[in-house]
Amino acid sequence: MGYLFDPDTLLEVARTAAGKPFEQMSRDLTAALVERYPGHIDPSPRWMFNLAGGATGAMGLLHASLTEYLIIFGTPIGTEAYSGRYLLDIYDIVMTGEMWTYNENRFGERVVTKVGERAFLKKGQTKGYRALEGTWMLEYGRGLVPTALPMGLGDAVFSGQDPVTIFKTLHGYGRLVVKELLKGKL
Repeated sequence: MGYLFDPDTLLEVARTAAGKPFEQMSRDLTAALVERYPGHIDPSPRWMFNLAGGATGAMGLLHASLTEYLIIFGTPIGTEAYSGRYLLDIYDIVMTGEMWTYNENRFGERVVTKVGERAFLKKGQTKGYRALEGTWMLEYGRGLVPTALPMGLGDAVFSGQDPVTIFKTLHGYGRLVVKELLKGKL
């Protein structure tokens, strides 16, 4: 299975917009990704709440297919949660703020990911994370993306009981997946 995105290229692109105020960072990052991956990035990402694993954040959908997704995720006020365990690899590049994590192999060790750095969650692994106030990340997932939807929607369905967020998430993801399928991309 071929992938469109390369984690090292995404890190390089993300660093060009890292550290900027939210609006400028979001705009510059999106423009750089549109230039690097023409036809595969939504130039006007749709923003919505994301309630998952106990965290509340906002996400802007940049790309979605059956095998890859790319979002800007974060919060102006901070959040903390369980990552979930997925059938995909997830890369988080911190654009502003700071993310703290710990994993089940080293419960007593805090790992700090700062602006311009990348955290990695390998398929089948899990961690606890905290996004400090004002933390925004470029998140890239590769693998069987639909298998992540139950975790990605779980809190909106069961605790938030928010049909608007559920609809926005499914509609946004579905719309981008169909666009990619029509281009022959899984």
